[in-house]
Amino acid sequence: MNENDKYLIKAGESAEGKFDTVITTERAGWEFCSLKIAALKAGESETVETGETELLVLPLSGSATVSVDGTDYELAGRDSVFTDITDYIFVPRGKTLTVTAKTDGRFALPATKASKNLSVRYCPRDEVKTGIRGSGIMTRQVNNYALGNDVETSHLLVCEVLTPGGNWSSYPPHKHDVHSDDERVLEEIYYFEIRDGGPNNETEGFGLQRVYSSPGKDIDVCAEVRSGDTIVVPWGYHGPSVAAPGHDMYYLNVMGGPAEDSIWLMTDDPCHTWQRQAWEGDDIDPRVPFIPLNEEN
Repeated sequence: MNENDKYLIKAGESAEGKFDTVITTERAGWEFCSLKIAALKAGESETVETGETELLVLPLSGSATVSVDGTDYELAGRDSVFTDITDYIFVPRGKTLTVTAKTDGRFALPATKASKNLSVRYCPRDEVKTGIRGSGIMTRQVNNYALGNDVETSHLLVCEVLTPGGNWSSYPPHKHDVHSDDERVLEEIYYFEIRDGGPNNETEGFGLQRVYSSPGKDIDVCAEVRSGDTIVVPWGYHGPSVAAPGHDMYYLNVMGGPAEDSIWLMTDDPCHTWQRQAWEGDDIDPRVPFIPLNEEN
């Protein structure tokens, strides 16, 4: 086994019970970030103790009722990550929550270790910060759920990125593995879903993910990714995330680290940062946005 193979966790490898993805801090080999994804049939429930973590209940598909502290919160959810953004719930540490599916669905629980006692918060769909990043073949849509918005967390940052088939995202490559005025130490999880393609949408798609060494921190990942695959990024430059032509790519990013300012600060690989100026002259890919952007964004 190659030393770097441990950073790629294939679909199904970490499944436990009703969870088809379980990325613990122990599995990732770090301190803060974790991710569970529950696959529930209509009427099925799953109960989770947050313990020392804080998390979101984020529908990838389907709708659900989430019960916390005797209060029920209704999540309208969405049909698919490729067709809409979603409402969601922030649940702090020290809570017991139960997710009950109203329709068949999959419900992500991105989490980090927490250091503050905060309040449960229902977040409606119209509070999601949406935007377009890049242009040309680097155009992608970014949806922020716990990043640059009004959701208070102690360490948890969560966003999702939609990349049209044939495009590059997470580009230029960047890192966040030192604490400085320009950067924060942030562990990161990439969870992927790839849209089927072909004349009848019956062809399984794939993408590619690159992670490579930053100064003093060795890592070397160049992996094919398919739906349900996860890559953990403890350090190093990461990017690009490349969607194969004809197959749109989705990934959920979960980030967290020791700083309590809940901000995402990163630095580009200086060899590639010029791309940010280059894309200013290109047109936005007309396939983006996948989903109409929230008006206030």
